[in-house]
Amino acid sequence: MRIAVFPGSFDPFTKGHEDVVRRALEVFDKVIVGIGYNPKKERYFPLDVMQARIEATFKDEPRVEVLAYDNLTAEFASAQGANFLLRGLRNTTDFEYENSIAQANRSVYPDLETVFLITSPALAYISSSIVRELHRFGRNVDAFLPYKL
Repeated sequence: MRIAVFPGSFDPFTKGHEDVVRRALEVFDKVIVGIGYNPKKERYFPLDVMQARIEATFKDEPRVEVLAYDNLTAEFASAQGANFLLRGLRNTTDFEYENSIAQANRSVYPDLETVFLITSPALAYISSSIVRELHRFGRNVDAFLPYKL
């Protein structure tokens, strides 16, 4: 079985993230959305709220599982029996950042292969940080999210 972990803080989980997961289901048997907890970052949206929203987004897709974790991503993937790490790329800046992380993850878990999916062009401008900023200033962010806040 081909299991991929799609890791991130998902603060919040956007339509771009949803697009990557849905397209990944064409390649993988199962996708685990791994919500990483980073003690150096303060979350804007509570982790349990985001986990519930992501689960609701994929309620009709049994091949998607949503789990929170607080260890190294490579260790989490290994514990889940995943041999693939899924990452979405919006631009070349994302690639530079993700390439370094992929190499580090591979040093921790040599059987872990990182697979990049290019974000669909219509969604590539959406970033969690922009959505947080808009929300923080009272703007409606429904157009960027696959669920209602």
